[in-house]
Amino acid sequence: MLNKKMLELGTASSAIRQLFEYGKARKTEIGDDKVFDFSIGNPSVPAPKIVDDTIKKLIDNEDSVLLHGYTSAPGDLNVRIKIAEYIGQTSGVEASASNIYMTCGAAASLTITLNAIANEGDEVILLAPFFPEYRVFAEKAGLNCVVVNCREPDFQIDISALEKAINKNTKAVIINSPNNPTGVVFSEETIIELSSLLNKKQQEYSKEIFLISDEPYRELVYGDVTVPFPAKYYNNTIVCYSFSKSLSLPGERIGYVFVSPNCKDTQLVFAAVCGAGRALGFVCAPSMLQRVVAENLGKTADVSIYNKNRELLYNELTSYGYTAVKPDGAFYLFVKSPEADAAAFAEKAKKYELLLVPSDSFGMGGYVRISYCVSTKQIENSLPAFKKLIEEYK
Repeated sequence: MLNKKMLELGTASSAIRQLFEYGKARKTEIGDDKVFDFSIGNPSVPAPKIVDDTIKKLIDNEDSVLLHGYTSAPGDLNVRIKIAEYIGQTSGVEASASNIYMTCGAAASLTITLNAIANEGDEVILLAPFFPEYRVFAEKAGLNCVVVNCREPDFQIDISALEKAINKNTKAVIINSPNNPTGVVFSEETIIELSSLLNKKQQEYSKEIFLISDEPYRELVYGDVTVPFPAKYYNNTIVCYSFSKSLSLPGERIGYVFVSPNCKDTQLVFAAVCGAGRALGFVCAPSMLQRVVAENLGKTADVSIYNKNRELLYNELTSYGYTAVKPDGAFYLFVKSPEADAAAFAEKAKKYELLLVPSDSFGMGGYVRISYCVSTKQIENSLPAFKKLIEEYK
C-alpha cells in the first residue's frame, strides 16, 4: 500500500504548477508570443555576470575533487563564516558559523526548520495570503495549520486576529516579507508589534513560540523601502533564506537556515536543525554553489527591470479599472478579482490567453496573483488582453 498523502501530492500538483504546465502546452499549440503566462515566479532577469565569472574561476583554479566533493553536513565552514559575517554587518544581529546550516534553497530550509521544532499536537500559524507549499511542508512535519488573514487593503499583519489565534499549542508563526503573493513588506512597526505579541504569549503559556522568517525576496525591494530583520526584534527567530530570487538562481537550489543566537537554547535548536537535515537527507548542500554564493553576498540580479515591469503593470491595470496592491518588493502583483469567485475570474482570463493564479491557492479568496518576473515585452503585449478582460465586468 502506498502512502495515501504522498500519492495525492504526486498526482495533483499545485495550482501554480498546473497553470504553468497548461501554459507550456498552450504555447506549443498557438505560439509562445500569444500566451501571456504570469503563473510562476521564475526570474526572467539573468544572474549577475559576476556569478558566472565566479563559477568559471572556481572551475579553472580549484582542485576539482575538492570543489565537487562533500562538505561538512551543515555546509562548508568558510562559507558559513562568510555568511555569518554578512548577516552581522547588514543586520546588526550577531551571527556565527555555528548558527548557519546550508540548504538546497528555501524549501529545504523551511522543511528542515519545521521538522526540527514539531511535536505531536503542535500548531503553526500561516498568515494569508501565503505561499501554498507552507501547508504541505508543515503538515508533513506533523504540524496543524492555523490560518490568519492579513488585514486589507494594506496586507500588514492583523495583530488582533493573530492574538486570538495563538494558544497553548502554537509552536511557530511563519512570515514572508517581501511577501509572495502580495509584494508587501511588513513594516518595522508591524514587526515590533508582532514581537511584542509573541513575547507576551510566550510568558502567558510558559513556552517558546518560534518566528520563522522565509526570506527569498529580501533584497528585491523598490525605492527606499527597508525590510526589517526579524531576529533584531524577536529572540526566538529562525531565518530561512534562499539565493534563488536575489541572484536569479532558482534551479541551483542553494540557501541556508540561520538560527538566531538569541534563541533560547540556541545550540540545541541548531542541533535539532542538523538532526532534521540528517533525517530528511538534506546534508551537504551543493558544494560548488556554496562557494559561489559566499563570493557574491549582497549582490543581486538587475532589480531595475522588475521595477520597470512593476510600474508598467500596476499603472496600466489600475487605469483600466483593476484594484491592486502596489508591491514594495518581490515580483508579484496582487489584483482584486472583479467577481467574488477568483477561480472563475482566472478561468475567464484564459479566453484572452492570460494565465493568472487565483488567490484561493494562497489561503484566501478574492484575488489573483500576477508574476511580473517576465519580459517587459510580454507585459506590453498583454495589456490589450487585460483591458478586454476587465471590460467584460463594466
